[in-house]
Amino acid sequence: MRRSAPSTTELRIAAGLRRRDPDAVRALYAEYGPGALALLHDAIRDRGAVEDVYQQVLLEAWLRGRSYDPARASLRTWLATIARSRAIDHLRRRIPEPRDPTISIQLSSHDRAGLTEPVTQLVDRVTLEQLLERLTPEETEVVRLRYQIGLSQRQIATHTGAPLGTVKSRTASALRRLRVMLEEEHAPL
Repeated sequence: MRRSAPSTTELRIAAGLRRRDPDAVRALYAEYGPGALALLHDAIRDRGAVEDVYQQVLLEAWLRGRSYDPARASLRTWLATIARSRAIDHLRRRIPEPRDPTISIQLSSHDRAGLTEPVTQLVDRVTLEQLLERLTPEETEVVRLRYQIGLSQRQIATHTGAPLGTVKSRTASALRRLRVMLEEEHAPL
């Protein structure tokens, strides 16, 4: 399944990356860099390390830019995926090698798996927020009230003043649209 049509900004930056135009990396940095940088900061929490890893992310985007396909994923998702991978690499390198084999077994099955979870959750949250922006304001409101605040559909109807049937319809429509958008965003690269 294909994602929605890329924006003209995405297409311009993607074409520049394919041409190896340095201005394309500057545009990528300006347009999508803050999100990738925030993702790295939340995952790594060490300013110096974040800056180093961020440079790796931009270098990788430059090197892999020719293979980026705007029909498969947004630039934001593509850059976030690179950032997530580099953050995980950085965090894995920070784990000291244990000397006791019993500790090694515990680390490999527990701690290392736990390191990737916060980054994965952050990427999921960023992706969801971007997708919610593409819903109608009414759909976004019911999704936020239902799944972020935890209100029942009846409570949402009371809160918004919309009929219960309308709330149910908006919720179902929003979830259908989100499912399609998620499938588009996570199509294989």
